[in-house]
Amino acid sequence: MATQLQQHKQAMLERLHNSAAVLRGRKMLVLVLMDIMMPEMDGYETMREIRTDPKFRTLPSTLPILALTARAMRGDREVCLDVGASDDIAKPVNTAQLLSLMRVWLLR
Repeated sequence: MATQLQQHKQAMLERLHNSAAVLRGRKMLVLVLMDIMMPEMDGYETMREIRTDPKFRTLPSTLPILALTARAMRGDREVCLDVGASDDIAKPVNTAQLLSLMRVWLLR
């Protein structure tokens, strides 16, 4: 049984690291790639609004919001998660890291 579990974990890791296989033929709504530092309404307020707006209840409850942060202040990540972000990524955006986050959220 340990061998089966190990093979299962290996297959999962291989899928996560093979972006072509995971993303091929899939559609992902990049509805929310939220920049925290926006004019007028900041990203924190925007994420709160998105998570509470009834018209977005027709979307999957697992709609991922990836927050773009400068991580300039201690606790930025925690604040993002508290207001509704699924995950965060630091600016400037590393494309490989962004694709990795997208793969993770697609497999949930």
